[in-house]
Amino acid sequence: MLNKRHGAILKLLQEEGALPLTALAQALAVSGETVRRDVRAMAEAGVVVRVHGAVGLAGQTGEAPFDRRMRENAAAKRAIARSMAEQIADGDSLMLDTGTTNSFLARELLTHRRLTVVTNSSDIARTLATVNGNRVFMAGGELRGDSGAALGASALDFIRSFAVQHAIISAGAVDASGVMDFDLQEAEFARMVLACGEQRVVVTDASKFGRRGFIRVTGFDQVDQVLTEAPPPPDVAEAMGAAGVKLLLSGHPAET
Repeated sequence: MLNKRHGAILKLLQEEGALPLTALAQALAVSGETVRRDVRAMAEAGVVVRVHGAVGLAGQTGEAPFDRRMRENAAAKRAIARSMAEQIADGDSLMLDTGTTNSFLARELLTHRRLTVVTNSSDIARTLATVNGNRVFMAGGELRGDSGAALGASALDFIRSFAVQHAIISAGAVDASGVMDFDLQEAEFARMVLACGEQRVVVTDASKFGRRGFIRVTGFDQVDQVLTEAPPPPDVAEAMGAAGVKLLLSGHPAET
């Protein structure tokens, strides 16, 4: 590699998977322009690849899309999932969409017992079904090859008949207007999940803050809690507070 910082970038990507350029700059305590210059040189050398505003190791590009997303910000997602699992008791009912943070949550719930789980994620269903007396209900519909999620009208009709204690969705983007996504069917499903829950929770790593998706999922007035690992930008925190949303940072309550 051309310099020591390139080695640090490689180490971060090996540990965390693909990362946004802003996250790399923050982790290395350098400017965004410095990171862009480093990444450009490394991409030209064939060591990393740029994908959708993020950068990942070249050897990871052959992974399935779901596996690649599971590697992105994995440590943060795991911490968020662990905090969410602490709020769920044995015997509780919950509904989960297909976000990777919820897949981490499913793994954190493997020690829980007698859960009732409703999901459209084949990964979550496989993880929790037939374990510790759980009951798992899998939504039907068109199965996405990139995520293993069932989506469409059939999936929406299926979950509409359930009422659960914990409705938990992930987020593609979060700004001051609320939660957004980049896929119409996933946004529709997440919106329906929130309508089925007593406690409505958004789990998202902090890299999603400040992004703006193409499709609106919900405003903060339809959310009870946001669980993340780092504080959101001031305008997002202010919007959450105005809507009465409880903000939790990796298990520790913060004022909003």
